[in-house]
Formats: sequence, C-alpha cells, structure tokens
Amino acid sequence: MEIALVYGQTITLSTKGFSDIINISDEVRSTIKSSGIMDGLVAVTVIGSTASITTIEYEPALVEDMKEQLEKMVSQTIRSRHSETWGDDNGFSHLRASLMGPGITLPIVNGNILTGTWQQIVLIDHDNRQRSRKVRIQIIGERDS
Repeated sequence: MEIALVYGQTITLSTKGFSDIINISDEVRSTIKSSGIMDGLVAVTVIGSTASITTIEYEPALVEDMKEQLEKMVSQTIRSRHSETWGDDNGFSHLRASLMGPGITLPIVNGNILTGTWQQIVLIDHDNRQRSRKVRIQIIGERDS
C-alpha cells in the first residue's frame, strides 16, 4: 500500500551576494531521504526577490562563466529606477532573479532526485551584499507503507 505525503523543510544559508553560487544538492537529497518519499516531486524555492534556484554543473570554471554571463545580461552598473527610488543600488539583482526565477521542480524516482550525472542544484544570490537566505524544499509523493 502506498501513502500520499507532503513533506517540507526550510534551510538557511549564508551568502556573499553578487551572484554567489552555492551547491545545495546534498541538502535537497537529505530532505528527500528524511521524507521517506520514493516517487514524486521536489520543489526547491528561495524566499526573496533577489536570488534564484537553478541547476548547473557545479565546477569552478563553469561557476565563473555563469557569473560572467549574468554580468553581461544584467550589469551591476545599469541604471535602475528601483535603485534610484530606494537608494539600495540592487535593481540589477531583482532583474537577474526575475529572469532566472525563484525555484525549480524535479522528479523523485526510487527515492532519488532525477538529475544528470553532472547536474547539481544551486542557489544564486544576486544581491549586492551578504545575506542569510531561506530555501524551502517541499516534497510531494508516495512512500511505501
């Protein structure tokens, strides 16, 4: 007999800002294991409007490539009405986060995240300062009774 279940956990991470990229794959896997869910979906969402969740091959050269491309897409030096209005100079971080999105949803198969060999789940903090970020890991699925 299979039982439908929803399970969630919030993790808190310290970031450096300026598109700091942190691998959170182990935290997601650990949460899935704690849930006991064997087949379903995991949604990973960062709470806040200046950060993103995505997947990448988390290796130093590609991490630097990603930061470089984010700077080309939405430079820290762009004129921002948000920054002019609020004086916080982080309009670029809101735009980067909006373009990338706050979260992802991935399948769980046989108790494991279905990802590619080199695919890791990452938090990207686009803000212009250090932050404490909350990430919600929400799982829905079935586990064996």
